[in-house]
Amino acid sequence: MLAKVHSAAVLGIDAYPVEVEVNSGWGQPAVVIVGLPDAAVKESRDRVKTAIENSGFKYVMGRTTINLAPADVKKEGPSFDLPIAIGILAVSDQIVAQHLNDLVIVGELALSGAVRSVNGVLTIALCARAQGKRGIVVPFDNGAEAAVVQGLEVYPAKNLREVAEFVAGKKEIAPLREDPELIFQQQRRYDIDLADVKGQESVKRALEVAAAGGHNLLMIGPPGSGKTLLAKRVPTFLPGMTLEESLETTKIHSICGLLPKGQALVATRPFRSPHHTTSSAGLLGGTANLTPGEISLANHGVLFLDELPEFHRDVLEALREPLEEGRVVISRATGTMTFPAQFMLLASMNPCPCGFYGDSKRECRCSPNMITKYRNRISGPLLDRIDIHIEVPAVKYKEMAGEATGETSERVRQRVAAARAVQRDRFGHTNARLTPKEMKQHCRLDAECQELLKMAMTELNLSARAYDRILKVSRTIADLDNASAIQSQHISEAIQYRSLDRQLWV
Repeated sequence: MLAKVHSAAVLGIDAYPVEVEVNSGWGQPAVVIVGLPDAAVKESRDRVKTAIENSGFKYVMGRTTINLAPADVKKEGPSFDLPIAIGILAVSDQIVAQHLNDLVIVGELALSGAVRSVNGVLTIALCARAQGKRGIVVPFDNGAEAAVVQGLEVYPAKNLREVAEFVAGKKEIAPLREDPELIFQQQRRYDIDLADVKGQESVKRALEVAAAGGHNLLMIGPPGSGKTLLAKRVPTFLPGMTLEESLETTKIHSICGLLPKGQALVATRPFRSPHHTTSSAGLLGGTANLTPGEISLANHGVLFLDELPEFHRDVLEALREPLEEGRVVISRATGTMTFPAQFMLLASMNPCPCGFYGDSKRECRCSPNMITKYRNRISGPLLDRIDIHIEVPAVKYKEMAGEATGETSERVRQRVAAARAVQRDRFGHTNARLTPKEMKQHCRLDAECQELLKMAMTELNLSARAYDRILKVSRTIADLDNASAIQSQHISEAIQYRSLDRQLWV
């Protein structure tokens, strides 16, 4: 006899349909799984057998062949346990399932028969809807994330017997529904605020400019000056996520197993801060299973690299293409994957190995050679891809002891959102991603601005890419001022954000 159960598997950040075929016949008792299963899929034979018996059913005898189609794509993970078990129950006539063709079933089985959560359920639910399926049976803990997919009935299951009785029509499982807009209202909150940070008004201004135009930013300052404190608050004044952005970000977090149980969506901008010992695969993605890396987990959010010179040189250089393209392409022997990487890069570093170069109160213990070697860990091409470089001085005692008087994240967010709305209406994206053609049209300079920029380029020895960055940042500052044309004060402020690196690095 033959039974067919529909399931799905994740490949990259998308899912593809998998048909689980279970055939039982005469012969020596054995269970064979074909269709390029990995070790976790092969081990499902023992999990499924024990789960079926502990759920009050009988395990099929004879030779059983389980095929996972398409057979030319490697199947990974334990998410096929539940559909395999349902297929075995159906082929052994222990259940009569009339509507298996309308359902997609995924889930891992415990030995007791309980259904455990799996990764990538949101992606699988989107795939099920694209296939025209009526509903999807998922683990109970994954129900919320699958339920945000409109037009698909989501049935959260707790154990194998419940699913078996449901597909046999003997028991009802109430479909779960979620309202994405209501989720946004409930979860779009931050526990921190920009007003918590005392002092550093010039740095806050630079961060606002960076957020308004989607620019990358580097903070240079001594230890304890508040670089990390400031970076963590940048997502709090970025514009709120759209549903499309939230779904794409949630897919990535779900695939990587980082979505908390019961959470339906990632409603706030992600903030990722990998350790400086991370590898290229950890940052870019593309491990043995071709999973997304840190830059994709920071998609539509912030990637913060603390102590930038401490990262391995090859890791930093690998960032250059994603910063330009907004995506990362991983090629391995098993295939090629493209992951989204539209993130805002924030980085921080000390001015020297000891951290006190240029400090008027503490003496720097580093030799000129040590300082030069430390700074040269960051290549010029990578620095040129960071639009804004800002100095973060040590906070004075008077500012630390006083009351916080800075603006709240909400007020800054309103200005940032207004500036981004102007950019979106103008060309559909932020100023950081302006093309040369768009720059020529929207970054025109009058004679005074041209002379000012020419003088800066000559005296500071800035590169051609730095010239483009100054124009882009100037356009953002003009948008914050609600000015249609770039003016000399906008150019002057943008040059200030670029001249810092040349003063330090030459």
